[in-house]
Amino acid sequence: NVALPFNWHAELENMTEVDSIDNDFVLLENPIITSAFDYPFKLDVAVGIICMKGTMKGVINMTPYTSQSPCLVIILPGQILQYEHFSDDFSGLFIVMSKRFTERLNIQEKIPLLFSIHDNPSTQLTENELEAIVKYYYLLQSAVRIKDNPHRLEMVKHLTMALFYGFGYQHHKSPDDDKKSKQDILVGNFLDLIQAHYKEQRGMEFYADKLCLTPKYLSKVIKESSGKSANDWIDDYVVLEAKA
Repeated sequence: NVALPFNWHAELENMTEVDSIDNDFVLLENPIITSAFDYPFKLDVAVGIICMKGTMKGVINMTPYTSQSPCLVIILPGQILQYEHFSDDFSGLFIVMSKRFTERLNIQEKIPLLFSIHDNPSTQLTENELEAIVKYYYLLQSAVRIKDNPHRLEMVKHLTMALFYGFGYQHHKSPDDDKKSKQDILVGNFLDLIQAHYKEQRGMEFYADKLCLTPKYLSKVIKESSGKSANDWIDDYVVLEAKA
């Protein structure tokens, strides 16, 4: 079974407060997207969530996250998201970008930044940083609304690049591997391998070989560190894809 990407376009059809440029760039203020929340779904877009108030709770690629305002959450295309909870007082701004749009962003050190975001999708902001990023959001909104400007997509592209340069470094400031135990790093690498190879490989020998370990040792570390066996992790990801 292969997870189908979540259809953002269908969800947006019933929303009135939407600012967008075709299907490439979409801005939403406190959207209510109900149909997706009953099951895990795979994104085919990048989503940035500026959490101004309240908390969000969910699971990204089998890893649970609780994000407390003020914070910035970035979810990448291909990741499986499962919503669990928005607090009653939640207030947030959403930026949705197609893969085509993000691939056109000429950002230096984009690959290291994407790895940082992958490992740390949620980043805390100071009140001053929140104020600044909200200003960027409304600058983007103003640019999107100038519909008679033939260059508005270019305007939005450069504003988005400025946003990444202004706040992307926050992800590099997140706790690095030096502060993680070797076991935590191993579990993270193991889960990344599952995501990349689960369709073809479901045996422990393959993953142990990739990590230069014996299957017995890998199973022992995964069980002790996560409380769940390595085979269970593989099975759970296959089931998660099927549900999505």
